[in-house]
Formats: sequence, C-alpha cells, structure tokens
Amino acid sequence: MAKKKAFALRVNEDMLKAIEKWAADDFRSTNGQIEWMLTQVLKDAKRDVPKKDN
Repeated sequence: MAKKKAFALRVNEDMLKAIEKWAADDFRSTNGQIEWMLTQVLKDAKRDVPKKDN
C-alpha cells in the first residue's frame, strides 16, 4: 500500500459541501472522494502516478 502524507487543504465552504454531498452519493468519505477526483484529473491529463511493484 502506498504511503500517505497528511497536509492541510483550504477550500471554499460551498465547494466542500458539494464534495461532501458527492462523496455521500458515491458511498465514499470526503477524503476518499478528493483522492478519487485527483486521480481522475491526473489520468485525464496523462500524468497518472506510476504504480510500484510489490
């Protein structure tokens, strides 16, 4: 499993509410939803994170 690093994220309150709703609709945590969103954007930009072999 990839190591995770914590960091503070400042986001507009209305944007956070929208992300929280979307996360609930998809049965994800807010953090999980943001990670999923970032993963999708990286894939779309062809900048996805290389997978490490175990």
